[in-house]
Amino acid sequence: MRTLSLSKAIFGSAVVIFLMAPLFAILPLAFTDSVFLNYPIPDFSLRWFDELFTADAWRRSIINSLIIGAGTTVLATVLGTVASLGLRGKSVSLLFGFFRTVFLLPMVVPAVVLGVGMQLMFAQYGLANTYLGVIVAHTVIAIPFVVVNVTAALQGIDRRLENAAASLGASPAVVLKTVTLPLAMPGIISGAVFAFATSLDEVVLTLFVAGPNQRTVARQMFSTIRENISPAIAAAAFLFIVGTVLIAALAYLVRRKRQVA
Repeated sequence: MRTLSLSKAIFGSAVVIFLMAPLFAILPLAFTDSVFLNYPIPDFSLRWFDELFTADAWRRSIINSLIIGAGTTVLATVLGTVASLGLRGKSVSLLFGFFRTVFLLPMVVPAVVLGVGMQLMFAQYGLANTYLGVIVAHTVIAIPFVVVNVTAALQGIDRRLENAAASLGASPAVVLKTVTLPLAMPGIISGAVFAFATSLDEVVLTLFVAGPNQRTVARQMFSTIRENISPAIAAAAFLFIVGTVLIAALAYLVRRKRQVA
């Protein structure tokens, strides 16, 4: 038994190291004083973080990412939660199984295909090169993550709790507001976190549907790599990762608090 536990620990550690090794290799370069991404680091400095908040291109891209990420999170969370509620308990139906597959398709369809289609469609409706267009595009690929998380949370809810509330005279709307949604809140929060992270990381769709005024951090990083590899990219990646971890940790604390309550 001890040998099996030790083997699991070694294997798990190896997998974590394999996944995290690229990050450990690039993130320290965010603190380099050099203008090149290379080792050894000649001296440590915060100059590249300062550039992120002082250079107009980087500062504007950060603001754009926050605006688009927030809009995507709200829209994807609302639509994904409604979709999960509508598909709840309908797994035996071929029609609802088809709809569930449709909601998950953006996870497997190549982003280039989605980008070309959205660019053509948005041009007809005047959404090309607009914040709303980028938010809608990011929402399309973020909804599947919300659907997966909320559906899992809804499947764990005991139906007898909702039936008990209904038997006491609560209307369906009251049952949804006071019983179903609070119990599904951990999944909703997780879906919102994934939606925000997906929006921050998306670059392909942004290249197709965004204009110069909607340049996000991910797109700025991509452009910088093509034009001039700068340690500012590592600094931006560092902020990306730290921000995502903090948001995930906050979501975890909220979930634990609700479970304890």
